[in-house]
Amino acid sequence: MTMANIASTKLSSKGQVIIPENIRKKLKLETGTQFVVLGEKDIVILKKVSPPNIDEFNSLIKKARKIAKKAGLKKSDINLAIKKIRAKM
Repeated sequence: MTMANIASTKLSSKGQVIIPENIRKKLKLETGTQFVVLGEKDIVILKKVSPPNIDEFNSLIKKARKIAKKAGLKKSDINLAIKKIRAKM
């Protein structure tokens, strides 16, 4: 790990952490970048989340449809599940 990969920062009163500029530039992080946050004991890890490209998305949808068909799910089952979840909100 080089010094360019290490920096310090502080937690604000609003619970925000600023990622230092040298790290943002090196990792090409832009405003709106989303992260998964993992926490364990005194360790916090930010992992950048990237949406799948359209080919990956289509492949995931195709697999999901195949699994749903094999399980006997119908479109009406999905719509009913969505209505139930929304009613709980």
